Amino acid sequence: MENQSIYTQDIGPWFLEHAGDLESKLLLGRRERAADLESAVRVFLELLRGFESLDVDQPSVTVFGSARFSEDHLYYTLARALGKRLAEAGYTVITGGGPGIMEAANRGAKEGGGPSIGVNIELPHEQDPNPYLDRFVEFDHFFVRKLMLIKYSCAFVVMPGGFGTLDEVFETATLMQTGKIQNFPIILMGREFWQELDDFMRRSLIPQGTISRKDLDLFKQTDDPDETVRIVDAFRQKQEELKQ
Repeated sequence: MENQSIYTQDIGPWFLEHAGDLESKLLLGRRERAADLESAVRVFLELLRGFESLDVDQPSVTVFGSARFSEDHLYYTLARALGKRLAEAGYTVITGGGPGIMEAANRGAKEGGGPSIGVNIELPHEQDPNPYLDRFVEFDHFFVRKLMLIKYSCAFVVMPGGFGTLDEVFETATLMQTGKIQNFPIILMGREFWQELDDFMRRSLIPQGTISRKDLDLFKQTDDPDETVRIVDAFRQKQEELKQ
């Protein structure tokens, strides 16, 4: 466990310990007020720990993707190359901290000489942190973890993945669509993997009016790590020009 911060140094250790069932208890439904208050305090402290642990000096890019790809998989190789290029371009690479795509991106960042951060969550499976992390922060609540992955990034790269990855990409897109966060680049890598999803949005969501055609502009697609870096660099340059 990380050292206690100035915010939590006077809190009893039982409030700071990780417990795998905290979120499931919170989501059980109606409970006694005292139990909900305890959950609220735990979430608050978890937020503070995340704020302190992820406040880095250089711009960061979050890489989403499945924990289930092995080292010899094409997507692992692509994510590793991506992590290296991002690090070489001066970006901190943030992932969920686990195996698969997350490990590959963190590994590439280390190889590229850049910071590599893992924002993990305790799960029954795929929960161990990968060995390529400079900094590792573990959370008990999914929604707090997702908040941290989004809050400290200037771009999001989405590699192939399952329910968790889809949840992350569409929550990010929803926050942009509703104006809750800026329209940072959402870059989909593994174009063949994402093609059917793109077709679904074009053939079903747009004709039915559930999204607008311009909502698709939130997504960029490329399988080239160099192009990914150019997209992120161009966005950051534009943001700097708007500040002047």
